[in-house]
Amino acid sequence: MINTRFIGRLGEQLVADYLQKQGYKILCKNFRCKLGEIDLIAREGKDLVFVEVKSRSNYSYGLPQESVHQKKQLKLRQVAAYFIQKNGCTDSRCRFDVVAVTFSKEPEQVASIEIIKNAF
Repeated sequence: MINTRFIGRLGEQLVADYLQKQGYKILCKNFRCKLGEIDLIAREGKDLVFVEVKSRSNYSYGLPQESVHQKKQLKLRQVAAYFIQKNGCTDSRCRFDVVAVTFSKEPEQVASIEIIKNAF
């Protein structure tokens, strides 16, 4: 059985590295507050980007990005608003990206990474 926590953390690290190669500047990993957590906070150009990473080793529960439902989006918006207020980023243009990672049968082998910019 594959450890989902391991898959999630591995996916987050791979995505952080991947986004840096795509020109993003990673500001924070696993930002937590009493409202919840955001996997990655980054800058791409002038945009402040809140990134939700979803990793899957198979499609039994659907595509990774399908799990970022309305309730999760609301939670991410709340945490992002807290981050913005706390860090004085109120003048920043913001967006939410979802990055879907699919692993092949071996957890260390990535089958695909898909960035969905401005996902919601």
